Amino acid sequence: MARVSSSPYVYPSSWLKLLFFAPIGLLLNRHPGDVGVLREEKEADFLFKFLVIGNAGTGKSCLLHQFIEKRFKDESNHTIGVEFGSKIISVVNKTVKLQIWDTAGQERFRSVTRSYYRGAAGALLVYDITSRETYNALTTWLSDARMLASQNIVIILCGNKKDLDADREVTFLEASRFAQENELMFLETSALTGENVEEAFVQCARKILNKIESGELDPERMGSGIQYGDAALRQLRSPRRAQPQGSQDCGC
Repeated sequence: MARVSSSPYVYPSSWLKLLFFAPIGLLLNRHPGDVGVLREEKEADFLFKFLVIGNAGTGKSCLLHQFIEKRFKDESNHTIGVEFGSKIISVVNKTVKLQIWDTAGQERFRSVTRSYYRGAAGALLVYDITSRETYNALTTWLSDARMLASQNIVIILCGNKKDLDADREVTFLEASRFAQENELMFLETSALTGENVEEAFVQCARKILNKIESGELDPERMGSGIQYGDAALRQLRSPRRAQPQGSQDCGC
């Protein structure tokens, strides 16, 4: 299980504020909402930019709320533009801060939400297991993510509303095959009960860390969606330990 520390759940206060700040955020490689949580960066080894994408009504905002607040969001309207949340977790002996952008699933907001894809390291691609329409739209969402986000974005497919199994329209096997064919991780989740919600974010973060360790991802590469936190920077800048006396070069 991941160790989690609480963090604020921040929303843009209005649609006009979103339109005003989004271009500024792109120039600074940050977005509105980041400012309120900057001081937590010193606690983390890494910062990962995450997206939550998929059709409207799939429960994306409820998944994010369950992940951060550990409770179900009873009243949930369709997201207008984007919503933001952050959380610090511990994965593979590293402390990682996830900066998560929950994007609107409605077509009329697509031109705005696409601007938030740039430089994302990970994404939850969400569909509703009780709605084949949301499943059929996955190819479009996946194509957008791989075209507009970072080249090596890590994506986990989430079949949400697992608690409504009696109304299922998409089988586990069918979605599993789609994930395998498109090189995605896959879980079925329930924002209502919390089942597999945290695990989805943790699995995605773990795979990103593995790619960093293997050299496939470079946190210093612009647009990677990954930043070193202050803790990691202190380690990188610390002087190397002195070599033991017995390891001196031979003079012969």
